[in-house]
Parts: sequence; C-alpha cells; structure tokens
Amino acid sequence: MIRNYLKVAWRSLLYNKIQTLINVAGLATGLACSIFIYLWIANEYHIDSAQPSNLYRVYERRLVDHKLEGSYDTPGVLADALKRGMPEVQYATTMAFGETSTFQVGEQVLKEQGNSAGADYFKMFNRPLLEGNAGSALNSPVAIAISRKMAVDFFGSPKKAIGNTIRYENSTDFKVTAVFEDLPASESQHFDFLTNWEVFQARNTWTREWGNQGPPTFIMLRPDANPEAVNEKIARFMDQYSHVDRKTSTYIIDLAIQPFRESYLHGNLQGGKASGGRIEEVRLFGVVAVFILLMACINFMNLSTARSMKRAREIGVRKAVGALRTSLITQFIIESVLVTFLAVSAALVIVLLLMPYFNQLTGKQLTLPFYSPAFLAGVAGLTLFTGLLAGSYPALVLSGFNPIRVLKGSLSATPGGAGLRKALVIFQFTMSVVLIIATILVSRQIDFIRSQNLGYEKANLVYSPLEGDLGKQYHAFRNEALALPGIEAITHINKQPVNIYGSSAAVYWINKDTTQNIFFTNLSVGYDYLKTMKIKLVAGREFSHDYPSDTSAYILNETAARVTGYKDPIGQPFTMFGRRGKIVGVVKDFHFHSLHEEISPMVITAGENEQSGVLVVRISPGKTKVALSSLNRLARRFNPAFPPVFYFVDEEYQKLYAGEQVIGKLADVFAVLAIFISCLGLLGLAMFTAEQRTKELGIRKVLGASVGSLFSLLSVQFLRLIIIALLIATPLAWVGIHSWLQGYAYRTPMQWWLFLLADGGVIFIALATVSVQAIKAALVNPVKSLKAE
Repeated sequence: MIRNYLKVAWRSLLYNKIQTLINVAGLATGLACSIFIYLWIANEYHIDSAQPSNLYRVYERRLVDHKLEGSYDTPGVLADALKRGMPEVQYATTMAFGETSTFQVGEQVLKEQGNSAGADYFKMFNRPLLEGNAGSALNSPVAIAISRKMAVDFFGSPKKAIGNTIRYENSTDFKVTAVFEDLPASESQHFDFLTNWEVFQARNTWTREWGNQGPPTFIMLRPDANPEAVNEKIARFMDQYSHVDRKTSTYIIDLAIQPFRESYLHGNLQGGKASGGRIEEVRLFGVVAVFILLMACINFMNLSTARSMKRAREIGVRKAVGALRTSLITQFIIESVLVTFLAVSAALVIVLLLMPYFNQLTGKQLTLPFYSPAFLAGVAGLTLFTGLLAGSYPALVLSGFNPIRVLKGSLSATPGGAGLRKALVIFQFTMSVVLIIATILVSRQIDFIRSQNLGYEKANLVYSPLEGDLGKQYHAFRNEALALPGIEAITHINKQPVNIYGSSAAVYWINKDTTQNIFFTNLSVGYDYLKTMKIKLVAGREFSHDYPSDTSAYILNETAARVTGYKDPIGQPFTMFGRRGKIVGVVKDFHFHSLHEEISPMVITAGENEQSGVLVVRISPGKTKVALSSLNRLARRFNPAFPPVFYFVDEEYQKLYAGEQVIGKLADVFAVLAIFISCLGLLGLAMFTAEQRTKELGIRKVLGASVGSLFSLLSVQFLRLIIIALLIATPLAWVGIHSWLQGYAYRTPMQWWLFLLADGGVIFIALATVSVQAIKAALVNPVKSLKAE
C-alpha cells in the first residue's frame, strides 16, 4: 500500500507541476530561513559553553540617588582581595582591556591583539595549552603566553617558542612561558597574547586604588561552594574598603556574581541585575523562525485546498468504489511529506549556496553539520513534522468531501473552512507587518546612531598608537606632521577616542556632599585636543603652552560641572587623585562611548608630556589619501621599529554597533521573505475563492457586470483581511520596538507616519498579488464557466 500511495502521490505532483512548484518554493523558502536562524541561534548559545560552570564574572550593583545601576567595571585590586578574603573563591583574576601591541623577534615585527591577566587565568579558563604549564604561565612580570598563530609567526612552531624572548613595544623583553591554542569563534574573548597583570598595573597605576573602576574581575568558586550563598556573602564585600555609611550615603556599591557562560547572552545590567542583552535578539529570531515556518505551512494548506475542485471528482470516485477516509487521509499526508521532502532538499541546497553570504552578513563561521547524527535526525524530524503540519488540514478537508455532492458537481466550501483559511492569512500578514515595521524602525535607529551628533566631528579623524620612539619624539613628529598637506590639527590622548572607560570617585570640590560617591571618567590629553576633535567650549579655555599651571588644571564636561554645583565653574578649585588645581574650561557634553549609555561626568586633564596613548590627527576633507601616505612615511622615519597603522574614528565607532547592524540586516532579509511567503498564501486563497465562484462570475458577466466590478468583488474581501491584520500588527510592533529601544539612552522617535507607510506598502503588495488572480478570473469567458450547466 505504501508503494501505491507513493506512486499516486508522485503522479499527482507531476500532473500539477505549477502547484507543486509553488508549494515546494514556499516551503523551501520558509525552511531555509528557519535553518539559517537555527544555525545562528545554536552558535549564539554555544559561545563560551566550553568554560567551567563554576567560573563567574563579578559585577557591581550601584545605588545612586536611590536608583539601582549595574556595571562590569570593577577596581583593579578586587580579584586579589576576593581571593584573600573569601574562602569560597579558589582562583581570581582581573583582565585588562584588549590592546594592539607591537612585537619583534629578529627582523620580524608584527602587531598583535592581547591583554594582561592575573596569574590564575589559565587555571580558571578552559584555554588548552600546547606548551607550558597553567600554574606558571603568568606567574612572573616578564612572562608572556602566546597563541599558536603568534608562535608560528615568530618562531615557526609552539615548541620552538617556549623559553625564547620576544620584544614588546621595542622596550621590554618577555619570556614565552606558554603557548595556547588559537581561540575559536565560539569564545567571546579573543586575543593572541597575555602578559602578567602587574605589567598593566605598572603602566596604569590608577588600577591600584579602590576608588577607581575599569577592568573586569573573574572568580572561580571551589567545587563545594554554594553560588547563592557566595552571592549573598559577596554583596557587602566592598564596605570594608569604601567605608560608606549605608544609613546616610546616597551612593552604595554591592557586588554580585554571574556565571561566565551566561554573560555573553545576558550582558545587560538593568536595575542592578543581569537582565537582557543578546538573549533578547536570540529569542526574537527564534520566534521569527517559528512564524516563518508556520507561514510556509499555511501556504501549503491554502494552496492545497485551492486546487480541491480539481481533485474533488477523484475523491468522489474513490469514495464511491469503497475507499475509506483513513486511506484518503494517509494518501494526502504522504503527498504532503513528499512535497516537504522535496522542499527540505531544496532548502538544504539553498542554505549551502547562500552560507558564504550569510556568514559574511553575520560575521560568523557557520556550516551545515551533516556529520552530526543529531542534525540528520533533526532534518528528518523537521521533514516529518512539517509534512504532517502542512498536510493535516488539506487531508482532513479533502477526505471529508461528500461523494454524491462531488459527483453531482455541487461542491462548495464550508463556512468553517473558509473562516479558518482567512484566519490563517490574517495571521500571516500580522507577522509580516510586525517584521516590516520592526525592520523600518531598527534601520532608523541604526541610521540615527550613524548620524547622531556626538559632540565632536568623527569624520576625517584618524588615530594611531603612540608607541616606541613616536611617543618619545611626539613634539618633533607633531611639528613636522603639521607642515604636511591635508593635516589640520594633531593631539594625543591616553585612551582610544571612540570608547573611553575607566572612572574614579577620588574627586573633590568645595561643598561636596560626602555621602555621595560619584564616579568621574578621566581623560588625559595633549594640547589642541578640543581643536582636533572639534569639541565646543561652553566656558573658559583649552589647555595651552601659554599657561604653565595647566599641568594641574582641569576641564569638565557639562555633566561634571552640574554635579559640582558650581554656578560659575571657571577658576573654582577641583581635586582628582589628590592633585589640586582649578577648573579652566567647560566643554559641551560629548559621547565618549556607545549610545546605549548616558553621558557621564568627565574630567579632562593636561598630559602634553605623556609618552603613551594614541595620536589623533584631523585631516582636511578630500585629502585623506595624500595625508595618510605622508603620515605613514613620516611615522616610519621617526619610528622605524613599529609599522604604522591608522584607524578611522568613524569606522571604529560603527564597530560599537556591529551587533545591531547584523540584527538590522537579518531583519531586512527575513521581512522581505515573510511578505513574499504571505503573498503566496494570499494567492492561494485568491485561487481557491476564484475556483469556488467561477459560475457566479460567469452569470454576473452574462448579466452585464464589468471586469472592474468583478475585480472589486474579489478584491474587497481580501482587503478586509489585510486591514484586520494591520489593526492587530501595528500595536504589537509598537510595543515590541518600544521595548527594544529602551536599551538605548538616545533613540530615534517612533513617528506615526512610519507605521502608516509600512501599512500602506503591505496593502499595495497584497492587492497587487490578489489582482493577478482576480483579473484572470474576471476575464474568463462566461461560456466556458457555464457550459457544465
């Protein structure tokens, strides 16, 4: 019987080639989308999954003016204190921010991305060592652990690298004590070298003070430790160092821990708790995958019932000669599974062909795991599930036809069946409209980020590490560079200009409320910083050679000036890190990290004679190529041991929103595919309706109805369905996007005309889809439609 079912099913599919092609195309599109989303979601959940379950990230829960805030920034001395003060903590480490540094072995000079970490790092994190010992890899200030790639680049192999010396920034020699495997894409941390934490502390002495925040802290609990008990115990750990009176202070810091495995997906700290993050986008696209697959299945249902008239007599004859309803249901289910098998095969081919483009879009390295039994079982299960889901409704409807009515030619759709089909189309378009509106607003938010006035001009602005001899000869280099064509201004700062972090509460001014403990971000700059960045002065002046006392002077941003309470800040006393001075300027607030965060208080100090940090150059518009070529030649002459590299500020700024841009592009693609699949469903319903009303249309034409009136007759009912979908989808989209935008401190307005534009576009596309079938039905010769009578 199974063989017979398959033979009949195959003949039926070949006989209705156009119908089969539409069904396979619709299902294949939906399945391909679902497979892509599944692979992306699986990869997101796999990030950091190889790390130990007892590895935790420490974060701060700050009570500021009775409002809870959260931050992963912690004191640089916290890790050692936790290891000493809490028996439950087996290992602890602080980790510095990623930086690009220059290394040299013989004549080989390369720039590598890396960090500094505590001696416990390799005891805590699952980083397979190819050479060396986890216990001693970072136990010395002159020790360095490097990746396989870095070992091969400099020494030829990991084994040859051990024990050899590598020169860092042309100033310090490190001994290679360990070689670790290159970090896979499934890890959130990526670096090619690690030095001992003391190396970073020596260059950044502020990390030795409890009042300064910056680097993240990680701990590993002992196997017998209770995480919940540790979370309660660690909460007030900072009290012994901050000496804050919890009864009177309006600024209190509690600590909490979060499993490291969860920090990638749950990286947002809202209300002082780990809440949200990339997990929201993962869940959202999981729902999108389910909905797109449902849309494809709904298409199959509608298109199958749309051709019911063509198969009605076949069913009637079968029933008349004794066919049971169960056998007919089995027949239709097998047809559905066969179509789904073809669609799954087509979907896998589509995924294989488009995978390189999808990887480029998402920045991942995804593959179809055909080698995995679980994946193959999943594909088989998906085929069976989709086949049953898509074929169940047509099977039940078609097998239920009355043979007498069918053979007499009086078949008509039941009100209940028609209502369900309309409900399914409404569901399809509701989801499509939500996706389209969401796509428009996500794109506008991304455009808003790109075009947002940051308080400085990021275009035509480049920066380069101030390393080696370039730092020592900065003034000579600057004087020569300013004479080059296309160079407008040059300065240097101690941090990258795009994403400035690191804060301190060691700030004092007259009449400061001692119950407050507000953190100020500190930035040390050279002369002409405001001119180079094109930051506006609100009051006072910029640092200058003409004022020797500027070495102890301060410039505040507007937010910091408001915090001090000074009505006229210029000339007022101000102290940071114990250095007393006066405020000489106030600058207009500018963004120094992503728009997810509000502008916080910033203190700018004069650091003209500092020899580290980054060089910042303002280039004249239209002269980028000439200016960079000249700068590269000049940098090589002043700093021959270090290959020059310049970063564009606007490009680096966009990298802060790489995740949002990926989400926006994915939303664009899936919105287009969703509306395409929905239109196929609408076409199926139009075909079904036209078949049911063929004779009615013929009679109306005989009585004088015009093609236009018949087109309106068939189109109005579909327009009603679309309007119902719009009424449901619009508020749903508003609620969802409003919630997503709350993750930004600065966001684009949700204007009503955007919703109207999306709704109008959907109505136009839907009517254009229906019109194809409606006009075709209206143009049919009435003689053909009535000849059976």
